[in-house]
Formats: sequence, structure tokens, C-alpha cells
Amino acid sequence: MTINNLTNLNLSTTPSLLSNHTASDADRDFSDHPSTPIQGLTPRHRQDSGRVNQALKLKFLKANSTTVSIRELVKFGKKRPQKTIYARLLAKAAHALAERHYKIEPRDLWVEPYTVASAWKPCSEERDWEPSDGSTGYIMVSANGGINQQRVAVCNAVAVARLLNATLVIPTFLYSSVWRDVSQFSDIYQEEHFINYLKPDIRIVKELPKELQSLDLEAVGSVVTDADVVKEAKPSFFLKYILPILHVNRVVHFVGFGNRLASDPIPFQLQRLRCRCNFHALQFVPKIQAIGALLLQRMRKNESRSGPLDKYLVGSFAKSKIKGRNAAESRYLALHLRFEIDMVAHSSCEFGGGEEERRELEAYRQIHFPALLELRKSNKIPSPEELRIEGLCPLMPEETVLMLAALGFKRGTHIFLAGAHIYGGKPRLAVLTGLFPNLVTKENLLSPTEIEPFLNFSSQLAALDFIGCTASDDFAMTDSGSQLSSLVSGYRVYYGGGRMPTIRPNKRRIADIFMKNNTIEWSVFENRVRKAVRQTKRVFSRPTGRSVYRYPRCRECMCFSAKSAAN
Repeated sequence: MTINNLTNLNLSTTPSLLSNHTASDADRDFSDHPSTPIQGLTPRHRQDSGRVNQALKLKFLKANSTTVSIRELVKFGKKRPQKTIYARLLAKAAHALAERHYKIEPRDLWVEPYTVASAWKPCSEERDWEPSDGSTGYIMVSANGGINQQRVAVCNAVAVARLLNATLVIPTFLYSSVWRDVSQFSDIYQEEHFINYLKPDIRIVKELPKELQSLDLEAVGSVVTDADVVKEAKPSFFLKYILPILHVNRVVHFVGFGNRLASDPIPFQLQRLRCRCNFHALQFVPKIQAIGALLLQRMRKNESRSGPLDKYLVGSFAKSKIKGRNAAESRYLALHLRFEIDMVAHSSCEFGGGEEERRELEAYRQIHFPALLELRKSNKIPSPEELRIEGLCPLMPEETVLMLAALGFKRGTHIFLAGAHIYGGKPRLAVLTGLFPNLVTKENLLSPTEIEPFLNFSSQLAALDFIGCTASDDFAMTDSGSQLSSLVSGYRVYYGGGRMPTIRPNKRRIADIFMKNNTIEWSVFENRVRKAVRQTKRVFSRPTGRSVYRYPRCRECMCFSAKSAAN
């Protein structure tokens, strides 16, 4: 039996061309664009048109022709001449930072401004069910995208395996023509811990039984691609269409599995299982933990202190807590700046570079985003001015550094920058280092010998960025839609005890402030930026339909203590 015999569904999986699905090396999301398959999986054209009411055809999609390699990112990023529309504000920021040297920083700069944040405590490790025997069959998952998309896919697969009473085979990661990283699950995460920690929930094995290994899964209809499963599918979809395949063939292989399980409605214990997987079951391998701990030690100026999240991120490599030390001397800010050539081009915005910038970005779009150009010809995309007013443009390095200066960070603040390949290269990055000279990346912190084992493995490099950002004393994102930023902020909420602040600017409000850059006074600019950012720090429960990985403040993942809130 194949899924063709089961249902007719809307196969439209075309992502919004205005959505930000591109990102940095720590964060790119190509979950809707099939990656080059792992060995043994042959991509084919789909035979159907994908229209509503056509039967599902279990065929692999061709690899997306618009993907871009890291080498191309570097090549394009180095070309951009440096021009800025913020020269006036940058000069005022430099003056303010010089005057601020001996002043006290704003009181809530390094802390959560709302004490109610400490009332939420982790509790997803609590279980209220019997272990699943996995007798229905076997679920295989080949996850696409970068490390952050793969992490979400793994935990969603865990939940689906429990839902169907199936045995999960350790997930594999698709080789991507973008990242060219052959890393598999055991290269990034501790496999035995993953299996044993989730044993009270689901059965996990390392490979299919021998009698199933020779089965032609595509021929029998057991291969299910992202084109065959609607995005954000409800549990009822898997029970209605996937479970019958398991009953007949004993195995289902999901290829891609990007965002294919809805955030709601999900049964309470199943939602809790997703949290348990993300926050407890996935631990980095010692190789990554050891270098991650070294990175944290150097960011903290070699102080022998441990941050609140260190033990969850680097395990036994975390330093013991030393009492009586001045933590303020070794604290640092982590910054995830999403401003790569692919994201800049895809946004359809303009960034002050004039005609030369427009020609360069247009040439890039012709190669990598031809469908976007067709939309622009039909006037279905707002103008660059309209996009900026609506807060739909990525924050430029100039805007980011002005925001940090307005918030009250001192010139000497130590900043860890996640990712690389900023559009414009080092010259554009100089805007940041000019005002905040103590800005570093993992490449700066680690010696060539220390970082060499990771250089050909972008997912493992991204894991180091994840550690550096999550463990930071303060974390600033420039795009709340980023998968890395979402996972980092969720991790900080879950384990932070209300002591791990995150700066997540409302880009529409920030854009409105920047529109007045030619006339606004610095004191007014400071006050407006601080107010706009503070409003995003309000503590609230997870909104319906939003990810538990990003918003773990919900009964399924965390427990609320009214007594703690009162204190």
C-alpha cells in the first residue's frame, strides 16, 4: 500500500518569497528546499503538477537550483563598497560611548527587567506515561537544512514515533550542496545519551533490522518527502495517512521533514516530549563540548567561573563555580547578526550602497532567486521603501551597532559574534569594531590547531556558535525569525531561571526610529530604542501555534510558581 491510495491532498509547498528563509552559517533554513540526498537516495522529478486534489506521488524532488555555497557567500560579500546613510548618528554614538566610559550602565542592561521571569522552572523531564514498545514499525528520518533545522526535525520525529507507537531509527542528516557537510547525528550529538534518555518514552535503534534493510522503500511506497506532507501537519494527518503505511510495510522514511509537525494542537504529554528531546536528550559530543568550553573560558577572559547554562551545554567540561569573583569583569554579550549576501538579496531591500549595490544584488538574484525577479516584475513585492517602513529588512551592521550603543553598552563590552560572511566583508564589519573594538568570532578566539578539526564541518562550527550565544550573559538577535536565535533564546528561557536576558528588537518600531536618522537627537534616539527593546522583554506564556523550542514558557515544558513570582 502506498500513500497514493490513501488520500488526495494539497501539495503546494511553495514558501513565501518574502519570508526570511536564508541565514548565516549557523542558521540557514532550506527546510523547504530538498538537499542533495544521502548516498543511496536518487532525486527524481515529481510526476505530478502539485495542484489541489492530485494524488500524492512519492518521488524525490530535484535539488533546488537556487541554493548557494559558502564560497559564493564569501566571494560576493567581499565586493561591497562601504557607504552608509548613518554617518551622523554613528558620530553621535562614538561621542556618547566616549562620555559613557566612567558612567554606570543602565540597571537592566544585563538582567531580565521583569522578576516574574524567574517564576518559570524547567519540568519537561517529568513523565506520566508508560514506555512505548515501538511495535507498529520503524520510522526513519533524513533531515535537511542546517543544524538548527535538523535539531527541530529530530525532536518532531521523536514525537511522531511516540504518536504512532513506532521505533525511531537514529536520524540521518542529508548532505547539502550549500554546506557540504557530511556530519551525521553521532558527529554532533551523544548517541547513547539520546537513546537512553528517551528510553522511557520511545524505542530507538541505530539501524533497521536486517530483514528490512534490503527493502526498496521507494518501490513499496514507504518514502515520504516534504512535498507529500503539508507544513505544520496535525497529529491526525500522521494517524490517518502514515500509520497505514507502517501497518503494511513496517517502515516509513521521511526525507526532509522540515517543519512538518504542527505546534498546536498537540496532546499535552506529546508536547512535553518535544521539550524533553530538545532541552534534555540532545547533548553535544565531547569534541564539541571541549572546544565550546574553551571558547567560553576565553570569552570570559580566562576567569574560572561557570555560567548558569554551561553544564547543559558543555557537560563535564564546564568550570566549577568560583564564589567571590567579580562576574561583571568577565561577562560578555553574544550577537547573532544576520546580514549575509543571500539574505540581503532575498529581502529586496536597499542598504545605502546606491546603483552599484543595486546592480550587484540584482545579478545575484538572477542566479539564485529567479522566481523572486518574476514577482518583482509583476509588482507583487512592495518597494524597498515600503519594506523598510514595515520592518521587513534585515538590520544592517550600522543599525545594529547603533542599537547596542543606544541601549547603553560600553565601548569596552566584550562581544561574541556568531556566524560569518557578512555582506561587505571586513570593511562593513569595521562599523561594529570601530565602536566596539572587543568584538570577536570563534575564529578569533581559537587557534588554527584548535579550530582545524571543525573547518570542513559547518554544522559542527554552528554548534560552537550555539554554545557561545546560549551561554552568554546577554544575547542580542537582529532577526526574531532566525532559527538559531529562536533556539538560543528558548534554551536561555528554559534553563536561565529568569537571569539570562535576550535582546530581540521589534524591527518595525526600530525602523520607524531609524527613518529619522538625519534629524533625531542622540538622547531621543537612546530613549526610543530602549523603550522599543524593553517592550519585547515582557514575560508571557507561549502563544498558541508558536514553537515550544522558542517559547518554552508553557505548562507542557515549564512549571510556574506563583510564590516565586510574588517574591
